[in-house]
Amino acid sequence: MPTTFHDLEAYQKLPRLSGLVLSPDGSRLVTSVSEPDPKGTRFRSALWEIDPAGRRPARRLTRGSKPDTAAQFLPSGELLFTSARPDPAAAKPDEDAPAALWLLPEAGEARAVGTRPGGIATPMVAREAGTVVVTSLTLPTASTAEEDQQRRTARKDRGVSAIPDDGAHVQWHDLTPDAGPALRNASYDVTPDGSTVVTGWTVPAERGDRRAQIVAIDVASGERRVLAGDAAHDYGGPVVSPDGRRVVCSRSTLPTPTRCPEQDLVVLAVDGSAEPRVVTEGWDRWPIWYRWTADSAALIVTADDRGRSPVFRLELDGAVTKLTGDDGAYTDLVVAPDGSAVYALRSSIDRMPAPVRLDPTTPEQEPVGLPAPAETPELPGTLTEVTATAEDGTPLRSWLVLPEGASAQRPAPLVLAIHGGPLGSWNAWQWRWNPWLIAARGYAVLLPDPALSTGYGSDFVQRGWGAWGAAPYTDLMALTDAAVARPDIDETRTAAAGGSFGGYMANWIAGHTDRFRAIVTHASLWALDQFGPTTDVATYWRHEMSPSMEQANSPHRFAEKITSPMLVIHGDRDYRVPIGEALRLWYDLVNGHDGPPEEFPHRFLYFPDENHWILTPGNAVVWYQTVLAFLDHHVLGEEWQTPDDLT
Repeated sequence: MPTTFHDLEAYQKLPRLSGLVLSPDGSRLVTSVSEPDPKGTRFRSALWEIDPAGRRPARRLTRGSKPDTAAQFLPSGELLFTSARPDPAAAKPDEDAPAALWLLPEAGEARAVGTRPGGIATPMVAREAGTVVVTSLTLPTASTAEEDQQRRTARKDRGVSAIPDDGAHVQWHDLTPDAGPALRNASYDVTPDGSTVVTGWTVPAERGDRRAQIVAIDVASGERRVLAGDAAHDYGGPVVSPDGRRVVCSRSTLPTPTRCPEQDLVVLAVDGSAEPRVVTEGWDRWPIWYRWTADSAALIVTADDRGRSPVFRLELDGAVTKLTGDDGAYTDLVVAPDGSAVYALRSSIDRMPAPVRLDPTTPEQEPVGLPAPAETPELPGTLTEVTATAEDGTPLRSWLVLPEGASAQRPAPLVLAIHGGPLGSWNAWQWRWNPWLIAARGYAVLLPDPALSTGYGSDFVQRGWGAWGAAPYTDLMALTDAAVARPDIDETRTAAAGGSFGGYMANWIAGHTDRFRAIVTHASLWALDQFGPTTDVATYWRHEMSPSMEQANSPHRFAEKITSPMLVIHGDRDYRVPIGEALRLWYDLVNGHDGPPEEFPHRFLYFPDENHWILTPGNAVVWYQTVLAFLDHHVLGEEWQTPDDLT
């Protein structure tokens, strides 16, 4: 029976939830829901309210012409958010204005309450005082908003000289006039009384490197003091306790070519009166989301764990209690002000993100689902697990998506899908590499966690550290062997696919085995000596990619051994893995083909206006159409069909 996943256009219209924020009295839960705009060319988000008690259906709060994001409640119960929608109260509403700060009262229409020439992002509100803190891009040496606006206007063409009417009700006070790039990509929090902002702060280090610190900024004076920072660690993600006395943040050791990083949670005193205290000592998991309990006595944490991402309660003495025992992956944790509940978005390989409620103390509980804007539609298959044993004896596992009807009498062709990162895990719903769209075409999809995957302990990561072509590759082959040994899988019809690091592994596989009939490589690393210095995070990769590592593990060295047809996909605006990787891969494939041009088996799908991922609805449809057509042609033997939008 046809499902939503049989129709790529219908799939793109599924509502996508992200983020949760709870009102100060705990009675209103708000999330952001993204859907294609009326033209279907961009995703546009709106704010929706969810009843924490689970009695009322979800209701839509905003309907702007531009995305509404970053919701935050004021102590009064009014809702702040950011949006680049034109302000109807302005003398000349500007369709191209940067994101402004908007306020939505409990009853009535939203109105703009604050603007900045460089736009406004990530508002945070002091829980008690109501102090609002935002980030705003400001041109270097511009000391005031007026000067910033003048400089921006001067950068435009001479005919565009208008300054937007600033109908702001907020008086901005620049807390970091000397920030430079120190706040780029930093997260921050505000003490409940509004007196202190605790934020990540990046400082330069030797040879172009950077170190991430945690600093406290006094709101009244702008005085800044370092709470945590040293040459051996990076710190980030500060979260202030409800009592305003402490802050918890992440701490990561610097990796080396021979040793993977170690991640912990550290508790600091906001006033700097105590030394940092590690609270995850001995817990062999890497925390992802973390929030304080309402009484500031413990932490609610998520971490990847054997193909799931459960919720844990972490006492400050290091004791850990697993609160969820299902197959879910939990994100966007919010703790009720009275401590009665924890709210989160829960997803899994076979379930779209949806809001749930948890008890903050009950172990291994089942989550209570809350009314959501949309439910996961019927799936075109089932989900199971496949296990194997690595060459060194390490247990391995993966998810296996089986298409409807797969059996010993009708074994399904298999697609090996390799996750990116490389520090990551297949454990949550995927919008960009959704296996159910592939299953709807009759394929089984193997989602393995090889060496370097998170959720299995540091030793599991270390197995592949600095040796990407060793254990990660043999683990993938071991899990593939286990999958094709099943009677409902056709071992003669297989393909491999991956993006980013997964694309790297697809390239490595292409040069080391001919077992796959087709290989799809998206935004992939090809020549490591070229990639390392050109990526936008070159300083990070320098810690792992030594010259010997690059030489031993670079797929381009094995180009002449590639026999499987390859589909190369890349976006021109990809700065994480620059387009040069795909261009060099493509040249090597073309240069290595000595047969007639009409027999050249490889294809290149190029997106001039996309980045590391294909994000616009129309391009995403073309991406899936092309990938599926390539698989159908080479794995199933069907005639090549170029997607209509590419002809």
